[in-house]
Amino acid sequence: LDCAKLAGNTLVVFTSDNGSTNPPMTEFNHRPNGPWRGRKSTIWDGGHRIPFLARWPGRITPGTRCAEPVCLSDLMATAADLVGEELPASAGEDSVSILPALAGRRFRRPRRGPIIHHSIDGMFAGRQWPHKYVQGRGSGGWDGKGTLTDPAGQLYDLAADPAEQNNLYVSRP
Repeated sequence: LDCAKLAGNTLVVFTSDNGSTNPPMTEFNHRPNGPWRGRKSTIWDGGHRIPFLARWPGRITPGTRCAEPVCLSDLMATAADLVGEELPASAGEDSVSILPALAGRRFRRPRRGPIIHHSIDGMFAGRQWPHKYVQGRGSGGWDGKGTLTDPAGQLYDLAADPAEQNNLYVSRP
């Protein structure tokens, strides 16, 4: 990437990797992962949703919110898009430029295909708004393995059930 092309552009992104390692401390009303289930290491959203704040004077209107699902891997394609470069086909194949979303454009459908997550123990989940499919029982991490009486998978409608409490795997195969 040609850094000279960035002159005059000051895009600042604040984010992190994965959710907090700390479980909620309800006695202090402390919820480090917000209303989402799980924490770092788990397949649930508390293990994957992270803060993503961006400031870009003249491009991002202060107070703008975007509900578009994005991944940190999207920053690679976004950086290339920002400087007008194309990524080679073998680089960042799961990266999608979020530059239009940062500029405040709304979309009729998501910019990207399914987002694939995995837990610390290697359990996989596929997310395509508003649904999330988890291939396995339990958290896939530090918060429990589930039991043999649990369904073999998990399916959540995140729009209706952002806390992932109602597993639709059996009722919506």
